[in-house]
Amino acid sequence: MLDQSLLDAIKSYSTNMTRPIQMVLGQGNHDRRANLVDFLEQIASCSDKIGFDKTLVDTDLSPMSFKISADNRDTGIVFSGIPGGHEFTSLLLAILHAGGHEMKLDKSIQELVGRIQKPLKFQTFVSLSCHNCPDVVQALNQFALLNDNIENEMIDGSVFPELVEANNIQGVPAVFLNGEPFLNGKVDTARIIDKLQTQHPDLLANGQTEQLQTQDVTVIGGGPAGCAAAIYTARKGLRVALVADRIGGQVKDTQDIENLISVPLTNGNTLANNLSTHIKEYNITIKEHVSVSGIEEVKGGYKITLNTGASWTSRTLIVATGAKWRKLGVKGEDENIGNGVAYCPHCDGPFFKGKPVAVIGGGNSGIEAALDLAGIVHHVTVLEFSDKLRADQVLIDKANAKDNITIIGNAATQEITANNGKVDSLIYQDRVSGENITLPLSAVFVQIGLVPNSDVVKGLVEMSVHGEIEIDAKCRTNKAGIFACGDVTTVPYKQINIAMGEGSKAGLSAFEYLMMNS
Repeated sequence: MLDQSLLDAIKSYSTNMTRPIQMVLGQGNHDRRANLVDFLEQIASCSDKIGFDKTLVDTDLSPMSFKISADNRDTGIVFSGIPGGHEFTSLLLAILHAGGHEMKLDKSIQELVGRIQKPLKFQTFVSLSCHNCPDVVQALNQFALLNDNIENEMIDGSVFPELVEANNIQGVPAVFLNGEPFLNGKVDTARIIDKLQTQHPDLLANGQTEQLQTQDVTVIGGGPAGCAAAIYTARKGLRVALVADRIGGQVKDTQDIENLISVPLTNGNTLANNLSTHIKEYNITIKEHVSVSGIEEVKGGYKITLNTGASWTSRTLIVATGAKWRKLGVKGEDENIGNGVAYCPHCDGPFFKGKPVAVIGGGNSGIEAALDLAGIVHHVTVLEFSDKLRADQVLIDKANAKDNITIIGNAATQEITANNGKVDSLIYQDRVSGENITLPLSAVFVQIGLVPNSDVVKGLVEMSVHGEIEIDAKCRTNKAGIFACGDVTTVPYKQINIAMGEGSKAGLSAFEYLMMNS
């Protein structure tokens, strides 16, 4: 089941373990149980620090589940299914972290999670083809290792279809907390922390929060613009902190990238990993998996406060918070997110195998989504508001060559309808005839552009009517010492190449400002 390269990787990484762990199987019969046993035996064969005995079972677990124990104690981590595909990394990290390998979670998050004093039982439903799911599984697994009050169970929906049906799940990751829906879709650690604190304000015991020394530059955002700004300022010898919910930002949601100059073809995950590797070459304080909850103007600069309570003063700020998916704003959209309304075709497409779906938007993202879905679903209808597509011609040609893609122009989406908790149709208006047309389908994938993530500086700097941060040619805002770059700004054309250039420019402008005001 596992190829030799994966087994060799397990052998190599397990040398970093400082204590043994055990994988304990559930009890019972299942037609895929033999595959799970073989899978676990192969993993255990890689190191004497990884234990597995198929005769030792936990009667509280299903026959397709196993838990991880360390020092003869439950870690709170359970995998239900065979964690291959994208989730293999989640299993490997769970083994390593349970075995004593250092976690990469920010110190302030580890401190906050350690203070949680209420029982939290998470169930995280995944698809093994979902590239966003591992981030959630890995974060919650680390939470479980940090606090005995926390448990997390990864559930492969394809192995437990009855649970998927019972919980009406049509998108992943789908996270349940103590038996109730908690989060759905792409989420990061910062959002998990924010929602926990919002829903359970008395969740934490009192404790100390981390304080950093004064920084010359704080970059908010870890996408191409933010990473470029951090690198350029660090290379000037400045004391730099970078705050990001995830390194790579929106790039991580992109599949093939063919227009990054000098790189004929790459993908979002590879580029995000390269950005992470590059910024770690410099003396940059990286605060990942957290978010900024407050910015206050103080003597000597700005006080930054994170959602974990950590804080520090920074002489300058560079805002590179990027953008998020734009919503349609029609009836039935918000009500059906996770029940047939989705924004990530790569994650949620497999749930609609063999079914009809629609993609809203005729730009590059929309046509790329249609092409991706065409290999999974029965039929894709692309609805574009204008009379012609805005995507690159090479993508349009590929879409036109597909027998199961239909493109409709002059289509204004009016409503998304559902029956028994599942999307069953979309109503759009023909903008030429004025006629309303009902399109029977099972899912709607919205790909109509982006909205700037500028709330963090709302009321602090000037913005356009669209919420973009107003900047000049040197990335300066109207507020002294605050710079901005990338997709969150008024700079036209939201492209990776442009974001990197703008981030570099913002870094140089911040350096110039500090030299002139020191």
